Amino acid sequence: MAGGGGYVEMLKTRHAARLLTGTLVGRLPNATAALAIVLFVRAEGGSLGLASALSAVYGVANAVGQPLLGRAVDLYGQPRVMLPSATLAALGMTLFAVLGLDPLPAAYAAMIVSGFFTPPLEGGLRALWPSVLKDEGRIHAAYSLDAIAQEVMYVVGPLIITGLVGLWSPAAALGVISLLGVLGALAVVTTPPSRQWRSEPREAHWLGALRSPGLLVLLGAFFCIGCALGSIALAAVAYGGEHGGDAVAGYLLSALGVGALIGGSVYGARQWAGSPEQRLRVLVAGLALGYLPLLLVPGALWMTVLAGVAGVFLAPSLACAFVVVDRHALRGTVTEAFSWLVTSFGVGASIGTALAGPAVEQGGVPAGFGVAVGGGAAALLVLVLGRRVLTAPATRSEVVARSENDRNAAVEPGFSSGHQA
Repeated sequence: MAGGGGYVEMLKTRHAARLLTGTLVGRLPNATAALAIVLFVRAEGGSLGLASALSAVYGVANAVGQPLLGRAVDLYGQPRVMLPSATLAALGMTLFAVLGLDPLPAAYAAMIVSGFFTPPLEGGLRALWPSVLKDEGRIHAAYSLDAIAQEVMYVVGPLIITGLVGLWSPAAALGVISLLGVLGALAVVTTPPSRQWRSEPREAHWLGALRSPGLLVLLGAFFCIGCALGSIALAAVAYGGEHGGDAVAGYLLSALGVGALIGGSVYGARQWAGSPEQRLRVLVAGLALGYLPLLLVPGALWMTVLAGVAGVFLAPSLACAFVVVDRHALRGTVTEAFSWLVTSFGVGASIGTALAGPAVEQGGVPAGFGVAVGGGAAALLVLVLGRRVLTAPATRSEVVARSENDRNAAVEPGFSSGHQA
């Protein structure tokens, strides 16, 4: 696979473009929630502290709900879980928009409902790719394009919110985004692959996907990467305060996204030698090294360039992690496993933001970016220390499960994401 042909070939596969587009649209409420909640609360006369608290409640509820809903998808299928949960999430956000901040307990309850019932569309899409694409080259391209699309969504999403606020109001923005979330989920679950997909039979156990040692190593590593990204977001705002205002902070974060787009495009345009576990360590090492120059905090122009460089290895690391998760997810737990990755990443970002604030106050802007450097180094350390776990021979039951799912006998076997029923 060379150039962009792999992406084109993948998107030409029946249902692929619709699944990817529907998933991205369905994830807009989650991608834009933090900004939308803050704008709405401020418009209602609430403080920034209240806006942060409501946003945090939404985020915590989302972190709890994703793996639980992912487990439900593995047990009961995608349509029976994702469409009802998307509807409940939209109703929660709409209730918040209608009631506002009075009574305040109702606002918090609405945030809990909306966050908890956000459907696990990310994990669901990655579980579908092997059964839809079947060819390993196309699956590789799909995971890479998925990682790239995430970056696009987190750049475009805030623009959509601010545009809706400008045209109508913050309340209307919440309503429109919630409706789009339901329509995106509907577009996914009405496709034949989503209706027909069934997870492999699973062993009943309360830990579910967390029984996989390899998955635990990945979750630890991507928690640390989430910490790094969360700290960069806050450190960029602090840097902007000293070098030209919020616009400069926006330039840095946009450059980070552009770097990720470039890196993901290059990574997905070809096949790579070696196991994905080994390749992930190399990519995360590049990610950690890319954060180091941020400590120099030069002028705005060079800092923007450095931010772009820092983002180059992000999308490739995510794309490679998707493959590794699929290889290490226990039989019948793949959607839950992907949802745990989303949760660990998101929780890590929240922790990173919380750590960067005191760091900037105590040591200035370089200390804020130092949290990102520490997060990248910690992620690499987790992968190095967990190397034996990630490369350990599978148990007998896992071998059986993987051999059943290895349709291509390819270099990277073990896509365990289920089958067409």
